[in-house]
Amino acid sequence: MNSNQKELSTVQREELLKTLKDRFEKNNNRHKGITWAEVQAKLEADPAKLWSLDEMEISGGEPDVIGYDTKTGEYIFYDCAAESPKGRRSICYDYEALESRKEHKPKNNAIDMATAMGIEILTEEEYRDLQKLGKFDLKTSTWLKTPAEIRALGGAIFGDRRYDHVFKYHNGADSYYAARGFRGSLRV
Repeated sequence: MNSNQKELSTVQREELLKTLKDRFEKNNNRHKGITWAEVQAKLEADPAKLWSLDEMEISGGEPDVIGYDTKTGEYIFYDCAAESPKGRRSICYDYEALESRKEHKPKNNAIDMATAMGIEILTEEEYRDLQKLGKFDLKTSTWLKTPAEIRALGGAIFGDRRYDHVFKYHNGADSYYAARGFRGSLRV
């Protein structure tokens, strides 16, 4: 596949749909009342969304349906990997933070990576909703969409789950750690 082309080959599409269907069927608690046939029909009608889901998958996100928005008619996918996706760790929050580092710059940043993948970084509310579906980030942490007023002061927020509670913290947006990445959402 051409890297500028946001469409999967027939084989890639079939493999991804099989992976997503298997995950969907193994995790019925995440999407009660939703059938795979409905989801698959929406996915097959939108090749760019399938490409984004593949990007989530190959970077370790394990995307799965977590809901349906009755107002927009969209299925909502979140990264549901037990820990923050491996292919999206050791990154700072955004480009401004990346550029502000004088030395030991990470290779990338969460906001630009999400944009390139065609997904959105989870908000604090979405992250808390995800944590109601299971226990995520017991060993890692996840950058969260940061309010403008916090980001304007150089900070960014992240979350994790420790001691059977979900926590939200703050850090300099330019910080990065081997165990911190980001989780995304996609509406189809």
